[in-house]
Amino acid sequence: MNKPLRRIAIFCGLLVLALLIRDNWIQFVQADELADHKHNRRVEIERYSQPRGNIIVDGKAITGSKETDGTDFKYKRTYTNGEMWAPVTGYASQVYGATQLENLHDGILTGDDDRLFFNRTLDMITGKSKKGGDVITTLNAKAQEAAFRGLGDKKGAVAALDPRTGKVLALASTPSYDPTNIAGGSKKDAAEWKRLDEKNNKNVPMLNRALRQTYPPGSTFKVVTAAAALEDGLYDSIDKPTDSPLPWKLPQTTGQPLPNEGNIPCKNATLKVALQVSCNTVFGKISDDLGNEKMKKQAEKFGFNDEVYIPVRADASVYPDDNRPQNAMAGIGQASNRATPLQMAMVTAAIANDGKMMKPYMVDKLRAPNLNVVEQTSPDKAGSPISSDTAHKLQEMMENVVEKGTGTSAQIPGVTVGGKTGTAQHGVANSENPYAWFISYAKGDDGSPVAVAVVVEDSEAERDDISGGGLAAPIAKDVMKAVLDSDK
Repeated sequence: MNKPLRRIAIFCGLLVLALLIRDNWIQFVQADELADHKHNRRVEIERYSQPRGNIIVDGKAITGSKETDGTDFKYKRTYTNGEMWAPVTGYASQVYGATQLENLHDGILTGDDDRLFFNRTLDMITGKSKKGGDVITTLNAKAQEAAFRGLGDKKGAVAALDPRTGKVLALASTPSYDPTNIAGGSKKDAAEWKRLDEKNNKNVPMLNRALRQTYPPGSTFKVVTAAAALEDGLYDSIDKPTDSPLPWKLPQTTGQPLPNEGNIPCKNATLKVALQVSCNTVFGKISDDLGNEKMKKQAEKFGFNDEVYIPVRADASVYPDDNRPQNAMAGIGQASNRATPLQMAMVTAAIANDGKMMKPYMVDKLRAPNLNVVEQTSPDKAGSPISSDTAHKLQEMMENVVEKGTGTSAQIPGVTVGGKTGTAQHGVANSENPYAWFISYAKGDDGSPVAVAVVVEDSEAERDDISGGGLAAPIAKDVMKAVLDSDK
């Protein structure tokens, strides 16, 4: 072979070698990256080439799929009572991706999960089209309906748990949205997406307020402050007078004394009476007596300052490092103290469950298309933030609140109910409408099957705790009744 031909042969050989290297690099190194690339439309076409599996509540699908026209996506996602279930399902959109359960369990729902390999192989051999699996939730449909209808046109959220297991029974947020209306790729879907965007909608309907919004918990946090006092040994009885003068000024301040709401018996009140009438002075002083470090430690035992995954992520509730006057205010649920409704439901559930806090979860199991269980969630203990003795004392205090305190509107005939009202001030100089809170649990024959936290943002009540008792407590009551009726 002459020299020019040899050079051409070597050059061509190098080109072939480079092509082989590049081809193998793409197939074995970049394959996953390219498959998941946002501009790889083939992946989305494949995802919507067959019906998705469903999200199931009480044995019934709350999702579906329907064929579409005029697009290369064969199917689009649909939702039953979409507004009610959006905080649980999230959305699966041909254009805007997926969120929450739709996103976290996309592989099961599309049938692409590695655990469904046998099903896919069998379908390929038998000539059947690929099918997605199902996500079986822990939600209680009646409780969810009670929460959603109770909130109505008010802005707020509800979280309900089974204290014995950690199962999420209800997760409502209003205002909400219907994921069906943004699931497709039409101009109508695009217009709805634009309307829902927080830049254009001050009510932020796509915000999951039960998980992703933190609020000052107001007087509902006094149960945590009481727990800290009992656990620390600052007080060993809920029926003995506390060292609580009236009036009482915040430490390191020279201004007005910390006010209570109305003419209520707070001077040296017992813990039981102080919670019953919601004495700011008693619990503010307790928080100051314990100090920021002990208060923060107790709050963190209940789950504050950590994100929670159920498996959808919930923002961390916050009990901060703070100075003395701010720490005293944080002890009554104000200042920089902030909590999600889920967090306050977790606090209530731990008290109702005799001091044991279970990890919250809302997916019971993942199911293959052939109905085999792919993954089963088992209840898991998150910790013991308080002793059983402290829990029983707090139960007595909270049950007294519902029996003859600020929470009487949560009473259920023939059922033992414990609760705590709260109205959280916010805005510059407390200029905004307060947030109405209520936390509660109900007892059945085999323990407490439900703990609830309710927050209503647009409260117009002025007096502390009347707002929580008047607005939030009836919602919690209806949710508890729904769960109790389901257990019969």
